[in-house]
Amino acid sequence: MGGKEIADFLTNLAVKRKVSASTQNQALNALVFLFKKVLKMPLEDFDYKYARVGKRLPVVFSRNEALDVIANLNGELHLMASILYGSGLRLTECLNLRIKDIDFNRNEIIIRMGKGDNDRIAILPNLIIPQLKRQIAKASLKLEDNILVKGFRGASMPEALERKYPNAPLELTWQYIFPSRKPGIDPRSGMLKQHFRHESYLQKAVKNAVRNAGINKNASCHTFRHSFATHLLEDGYDIRTVQELLGHKDVRTTMIYTHVLNRNKHNVQSPLDTWSFPSKC
Repeated sequence: MGGKEIADFLTNLAVKRKVSASTQNQALNALVFLFKKVLKMPLEDFDYKYARVGKRLPVVFSRNEALDVIANLNGELHLMASILYGSGLRLTECLNLRIKDIDFNRNEIIIRMGKGDNDRIAILPNLIIPQLKRQIAKASLKLEDNILVKGFRGASMPEALERKYPNAPLELTWQYIFPSRKPGIDPRSGMLKQHFRHESYLQKAVKNAVRNAGINKNASCHTFRHSFATHLLEDGYDIRTVQELLGHKDVRTTMIYTHVLNRNKHNVQSPLDTWSFPSKC
């Protein structure tokens, strides 16, 4: 097989299976990587352009909707969602938080190895500080219980860090704020480790909370992050500040939220609204 077969396959994806442009491009990248890097076969007869990906506006909660969804959650789920909305974190960034990443004196959350392997600082809302301190106390008690378990080797960590700091996995500062219900076997080392909560734990809860709040939007955990950015811009914060808080490398990524703000920016009135006639519905 060569360039012609790849082109035929991609055409089939687009025309018959009608997959999205991003899925077509992902398939193209995978095939080019396979031929060039794995099979070491040049694709001299191959000429296929990337599919154009259309612009999509993010789903955003109103302020009341965001608070209603959070109000339909309890315990640590309530705290997780509050962090997503109040600090603009991604779901994985929230779940990966360790006790050492919280600076109560400076009201900051340090995001370690975020998207693109970059660190950044996020704001820590005053409102959640008491609940966050209680959650950290619970994580401390869990560590004390786990230490009594035979074979327990502490919190899971990147291998390089564990080699550099061999005692760190059992130190309180390195424990996850949202630990999983019980320790599990680390597939890399085969040791009994404490991991963080699985993504689906919050994802399912947020879906149910959106439904219980009566919100008819295709919302998810990431909607809190979109709402965080949009509401900051509505409050008059500049785009560069929001970019830094979100950890976007390119300001053009952050600019998508200005499109959300500009809906009906000219206060245009529909011509239908200028009519006055009795409804026949």
